Amino acid sequence: MRAKSQDPSAGFASVQLRSTDPSCLAMMPETARSRYTGSKTGWAANEGEVVRAIVAVLLLVANACASAADIRGHVELSSEGKTLRPEEAQDAVVYFRPKTPPKVKPASTPYLMGTRRKQFVPRVLPVTLGSRVRFPNEDPILHNAFSTSKDNAFDVGLYGEGEGQVVTMNHVGYVRVYCNVHHSMIGHILVLDTPYFTRPDSSGNFRLADVPAVAGDLVIWHERATPWLKALTPGGGDAEKVQLDLSQRKVPVHLNKFGKPYGRAADGGY
Repeated sequence: MRAKSQDPSAGFASVQLRSTDPSCLAMMPETARSRYTGSKTGWAANEGEVVRAIVAVLLLVANACASAADIRGHVELSSEGKTLRPEEAQDAVVYFRPKTPPKVKPASTPYLMGTRRKQFVPRVLPVTLGSRVRFPNEDPILHNAFSTSKDNAFDVGLYGEGEGQVVTMNHVGYVRVYCNVHHSMIGHILVLDTPYFTRPDSSGNFRLADVPAVAGDLVIWHERATPWLKALTPGGGDAEKVQLDLSQRKVPVHLNKFGKPYGRAADGGY
């Protein structure tokens, strides 16, 4: 008795694809695509070779389409036992660092950390490794941005209103920025070796889109808290709930760029 001919596409049900993703469907052979989308077409005479070819292509397509995932969550801040306003979570930085870090490209144009009303704007700035940061001055008074942070120390000197100088961030890490004129001015630059980063919105929610579905570390960083870290593989679907306790001072004790205490009028004068 002749065995019944088996539908070569019958074994593909276990391959999970997003039917709404045209880029994934476009990569499939016509026969497999018709099976997946519900249309009909003829099969080549040599079904065995067709099956092997389609399986190989579908495995590649499945890997490509499954490689992107999202990480969602919510950040809640507290200080001295009291829950803070949700919008204060916008100063946090959320990033995913795969176990094997990908190659990152510096931004094509400089990031900006300006000075406005005796404040660094933005106060918190995540950048990719090798990127440049410009320090424009929007105030009618003089400023002097500098940092003594390890590996990324810099001093742009005293400067008035204008575009300001550019500094290249050549090393991964946290760069604490001060003004040599005004003691209370402080900015925070986080130099990252991953392109997968974001900041929470005004409700404390965050979403990292199109991250690779590989093992890595999700990190929530805030200048005043111990970093929150969780090892995970994106794609689980559950939103992360993060609580950070802000126990560190907003303006830490620090010296000026000469290693000496600021004068009494450090935030006055010019």
